[in-house]
Amino acid sequence: MTRTLVTGGSGFLGSATVRHLLARGDSVRVFDLLDAADRPANVEFVRGDVRDPIAVARAVAGVDVVHHQVAQVPLAKDLELLHTVNVDGTERVLAEAARVGVQKVVVVSTSAVYGVPQSLPITSATPPRPAEAYGVAKLAAEARVETWRNRGLDVAVVRPRTILGPGRLGIFQLLFEWVRRGRPVYTLGNGRNRYQFVHVDDLAALCLLAEKPGNGLWLGGATQFGTMGDLLQNLVAHARTGSPVRALPFGPTQRAMTWTSRLGLSPLASYHALAYGREIWFDTEQTRRALGWTPQHSNDAMIAQSYDWYVQNRELVLQQSNASPHRSRLAPRILAVLDWLP
Repeated sequence: MTRTLVTGGSGFLGSATVRHLLARGDSVRVFDLLDAADRPANVEFVRGDVRDPIAVARAVAGVDVVHHQVAQVPLAKDLELLHTVNVDGTERVLAEAARVGVQKVVVVSTSAVYGVPQSLPITSATPPRPAEAYGVAKLAAEARVETWRNRGLDVAVVRPRTILGPGRLGIFQLLFEWVRRGRPVYTLGNGRNRYQFVHVDDLAALCLLAEKPGNGLWLGGATQFGTMGDLLQNLVAHARTGSPVRALPFGPTQRAMTWTSRLGLSPLASYHALAYGREIWFDTEQTRRALGWTPQHSNDAMIAQSYDWYVQNRELVLQQSNASPHRSRLAPRILAVLDWLP
C-alpha cells in the first residue's frame, strides 16, 4: 500500500486529492494548520506549519509520495507570507523528502507564473513572466524544485488554471451571491476574453497521474471553454434569477480594485484583475497525451455545479469558520458591499 502525504490536505484541492488517493487504496496523511471538518476518519492528520522544519519532518516521515499543495493565496495580501510559505515552505518539504528518500513529490504551482502571456495558447514551452507577487513567489518555489531535481529528487510540477467545483468559495462567493440575489454580474472589459478553468476533481486526478516517474511539467485546464462573457451569461441562465451581465471598463476598474483592496473593502486586487480580465488558456494536449489525462468537466458545467452547491449549502457556509481560503466564506463587511453596488 502506498503511503501518501498531502500537504495542505485540508484545503479545497487538498481535500479532493485525499478523496482520490483513498479511492485508489492509498494510506493517506494530511499535513495542515487546520483540520477539515470533513476529513475521513481513516486519514491521519498532522498539524503544523510548512515553515517549521520539525513539523515538516514529522509529516514526511514514513511516506512514499508527497503531494505538496500548501499555498499562501493572493487573498492573504501578505508579501512576507507569500514568500515564506510558498518559497521557503516548498524548500523545507523538498529537502525533507530528499533526506528520507521519498519516491516522488508532486508540487502544485499556478498559471499566475505566466502573468499576461504574449501569445496563446500557453504550452509547456511558454516562458514564465509573472506580473504580481503571488506569481513571483510561486515561480521562485519552482526554482527550488529545479535545485532539488538536480540533486536527484524526482519532482513533478503541475500548473493548473483557476480551480472550480463544489465547495469552492473565496472570491467566487461574491459572484454566487450576486447571481443568487439577481444582482448584476460584471465582466472586466467587453467579456470577449477566452478564459479556462479546471474542475477540482479533474485536477486531483491529474496530480495522481503526475506521480509517473520523471521530472515532468504538466498543465491542467478544461478542454471545453469559451469567453468570460459567455460563461457569465450561461451561469445566470442556469440560475434563472434574472441577473444582467454588465461590462466594466478594464483600466478604471483595475485601479478601483487595487484601492478598495488596500482599504480592506474588497478581496479583489491586482492578481484578480490580471487573471479575470485577460485572455488565458492552456494547450493541454501534451499533458493529456503523456499521462492519459481526460478532463471531464467543461467551464459551464463546473461553474453551474459550484453555484448550485453554494445555494444548497449557503446557510452552513455563512456559519462556518476556520477553513482554508478557497473553502472559506468572505467577511461580512465585504458581502455588505453587495447592498450598495448598482
